Amino acid sequence: MLYPRIIPCLLVKDKGLVKTINFKNPKYVGDPINAVRIFNEKEVDELMVIDINATSEKREPDYRMIEHLAAECRMPLAYGGGVTTSDQVQRIIQLGVEKVAISSAAIENPNLVTDAAERVGNQSVVVVLDVKKRLLGGRYEVFTHNGNKAIGKGPVELAIQMEKLGAGEIIINSIDHDGMMKGYDLTLVEKIRDAINVPLTVLGGAGSLDDIGQLIKKFGAIGAAAGSLFVFKGIYKAVLINYPNRIEKEAIFKESFYIS
Repeated sequence: MLYPRIIPCLLVKDKGLVKTINFKNPKYVGDPINAVRIFNEKEVDELMVIDINATSEKREPDYRMIEHLAAECRMPLAYGGGVTTSDQVQRIIQLGVEKVAISSAAIENPNLVTDAAERVGNQSVVVVLDVKKRLLGGRYEVFTHNGNKAIGKGPVELAIQMEKLGAGEIIINSIDHDGMMKGYDLTLVEKIRDAINVPLTVLGGAGSLDDIGQLIKKFGAIGAAAGSLFVFKGIYKAVLINYPNRIEKEAIFKESFYIS
């Protein structure tokens, strides 16, 4: 049986931990290795690390950083950023990472998803779709390169395509909700959840544990990812790595069928 997962997402730029709002103005908030060590102590379900500049700078993943992260991490780790070949995917998995997230490269070269899945297994290949709602018409569209390049396709169409190509998981990241801490885009989530059969993880907008609870109550076995929620604390957004304890997690799950 699949269970919901609560997943901190760490954004990395120039080896530092940063936070963004609507994919803009990255603010330095600390050292990612220190954050991983704290999350180890808090026994998180899973951890996601994204190098936000690797693709736009057209550089390879930072394998040394990935190796250090994987060595410290005591929970399943997903890494994304700068991945463009199946060789890179395999190398990252060999460093001890459980999942590799592909975004721009999967859209520009869909065969990469199939090639990577054949080499490391579907369960280790994740496709990230960064989504923004158009002002005119209100339709959702997928963007790449840190939200700067519209590709002219919607997230439902691409999610279905990526599943058929071999992706074992889809991550939907709302650009409009990124860093706003006002809740997930549940309408967007519903469109994707109804269209695919592989696990879905949602990122962008969580501002409280209630937001995560609402997502899980509505969609059940889903990945609830968040960045700001697990990095900031309080109304003044003091930097404090945090994560729900066992009692808080049970409270989140109590209205779902996972807790009797």
